[in-house]
Amino acid sequence: MSFTVPQKRILTKEDLDEFQTSDAYNDFMSFIERLNESVKGLKIDSEIEVSPSIEKVLSLLDALLQTKAEIPPVDNALSRFGNPAFVAFYDKAAEMIPELLQPIVPNDAIPEVSAYLVESFGNRRRIDYGTGHEANFIAFLLCLEKLGVIGSNDHTAAVLRVFVKYMSLMRELQFSYWLEPAGSHGVWGLDDYHFLPFMFGSAQLIDHKYIRPKSIHDPDIVEQFSKSYMYLGCIAFINSVKNTASLRWHSPMLDDISAAKSWAKVNGGMIKMYKAEVLNKLPIMQHFMFGTLIKFEGGSTVENEDEGCGHDHHHHTTDVDKDGKEVYAMGQEHPECCGIPIPSAIAAAAAGQSRRPIPFD
Repeated sequence: MSFTVPQKRILTKEDLDEFQTSDAYNDFMSFIERLNESVKGLKIDSEIEVSPSIEKVLSLLDALLQTKAEIPPVDNALSRFGNPAFVAFYDKAAEMIPELLQPIVPNDAIPEVSAYLVESFGNRRRIDYGTGHEANFIAFLLCLEKLGVIGSNDHTAAVLRVFVKYMSLMRELQFSYWLEPAGSHGVWGLDDYHFLPFMFGSAQLIDHKYIRPKSIHDPDIVEQFSKSYMYLGCIAFINSVKNTASLRWHSPMLDDISAAKSWAKVNGGMIKMYKAEVLNKLPIMQHFMFGTLIKFEGGSTVENEDEGCGHDHHHHTTDVDKDGKEVYAMGQEHPECCGIPIPSAIAAAAAGQSRRPIPFD
């Protein structure tokens, strides 16, 4: 098999519609659903099989965590926006990854596989992070499966060990470098950065004897179980950085979801929402890349260079509401380049300053 450096191919709404019916879309979403299924009823610290291939990927992430520890944030006290030291981390990680991948994938596949992994850390220029970057980490894992590095028996460990360690790395980057949420409103009131921990985390909690969706409002339960269940870990994260008001105020979507009768309903809703609000939104998917392993031959040829604002305002068509206004992804209603960048809630909390209310329309 020959490999290629992945390229962006989604430029217009028509390209996105074509992607929705493609094998690439089906492969990607099917992989997420299989990962989701593999962790139902399991805790992060459950006894599970960890294969040598999974151990190698964990070692790669450990090396990146060590690199992050060696690159402290620069003194940026006058700004609550992204810390410039992130660029140094990003460049060092991009330099390291080809060598780190050598024990894991064939040498000729490294340029293709590494592109997804590097992109999963966030945007180097804007110093931001969002669900599109998170999707690139899943694309990295999907590449490993297509190469035969991991198989169906590794799915549970891919989530409860590898994805959880990736989350640890991203929290380190978010806290140290104050990564801005990609999009003006974060992720629809769920988390300024992530979506998939809520999906996988709700799967973990299906049929739990005691913890119910409404339990996210119980601080004792959240504290006790945040290290065992991703969903509660995300609630703990949100509470730690947005602690000037209740969950009902700063995360109304989560508050609404907590009224669901079961975690199975929450999980099913998360899958539907991911399809509709991540994989079907142009501002997110226009940055996704396709190569030999995740192959989409439709769409348009798009240069990968990240110039200007990072959004195409002149060539694509978006959904339009009844007032004739463009409709973007929930939580990304207006690309940040069109207004003022939004500092992370982490930055605001760390700076000890009172925060403007962050709207979740």
